[in-house]
Amino acid sequence: MTLHDPAPARAARPWRPRRVVITAAAREHAHGRAIAARAAGLGLPVEDLSGNRLTGENLAGLRHPDPRRAYVEAKNTLAVVVAPPTKLKLQPIPPSADWRVDLAEGCPAHCQYCYLAGSLTGPPVTRVYANLDEILGNLAAYAGRGGVTSANAERVQEGTTFEASCYTDPLGIEHLTGSLSAAIRHFGAWDAPVTLRATTKFAAVEPLLGLPHGRRTRLRFSVNPPGAARYEGGTAPLRERLAAMGAVARAGYPVGITVAPILPLPDWREAYAALFCEAAAALEGAPDLDLTAELITHRFTPGSKAVLEGWYPGSDLPMREAERSRKLTKFGSVKYVFPAELMREMKQQLTRDLAERLPAARVLYWT
Repeated sequence: MTLHDPAPARAARPWRPRRVVITAAAREHAHGRAIAARAAGLGLPVEDLSGNRLTGENLAGLRHPDPRRAYVEAKNTLAVVVAPPTKLKLQPIPPSADWRVDLAEGCPAHCQYCYLAGSLTGPPVTRVYANLDEILGNLAAYAGRGGVTSANAERVQEGTTFEASCYTDPLGIEHLTGSLSAAIRHFGAWDAPVTLRATTKFAAVEPLLGLPHGRRTRLRFSVNPPGAARYEGGTAPLRERLAAMGAVARAGYPVGITVAPILPLPDWREAYAALFCEAAAALEGAPDLDLTAELITHRFTPGSKAVLEGWYPGSDLPMREAERSRKLTKFGSVKYVFPAELMREMKQQLTRDLAERLPAARVLYWT
């Protein structure tokens, strides 16, 4: 069984922001200067800000009253900044990992279901952090203290886990930042039971293949059948993501597939079964394969829906409250998920197909 894109997919081109700015404080860090130099080397104009805040005055257009216009301006802006002290106080990130570590905030992709909508305040500028040495040096204090995965008997072999893709896609901006490579090297040299985790919808893994990763970084690839591709603008085509997953697996990395967001497409049973077949083919021949799977259904909040409808007017992404079940999060906020019967059916079908076509995969969670 195979799947095919509904139309020939063009290879994903590296993101080229129209505007790159660097704050004064970021210029004081070697990694910040290196990011600016990378951008300049790609022919991108780099603008030095006199201060350390991103405001409507120094980033004109980001406060435009038309949310779509403000979105477009923000999505074409890369800001090199210093991570605030709050970023050094790590938070648990269940069910993925013990701790969330942010190398950046924001993403160059244009996913109509964007998980960041409603989570981050202000225009969706991609902010990359110049004080990377400080961020990585801070992690040792959290090793052995996790309560999400390292306290889970089924995942204890992963050690303390650090999730680097909660608020960004680190591979999608790696050609500009080099931050993911630096983090992989850091974990590879860290002689402790720890794991760096990163998820991506991109495929430019070549700079990562020869890194001394020490099998302490798990690279996961977010995938979905081609019927969902129209909701994932600016990302690598599915076939490229799967090929990239095979490449990093053959380079010795632990890998994973993140099936997200799971949608009940008209032919969802056949589509997801075919997806798993294609993933199995991409991983064929990978030595000592260490493979996980994370299964994440689509959900939305009133706030995220409002933001997304402003960003993507006319989208046919199914977000009708009457077709969903209303749930409360642990923080008391409202979210809309698929009805329980449909959730059970999809979970049974996908986990069964996954076990049949990718028996090496350990399912970490369904949510």
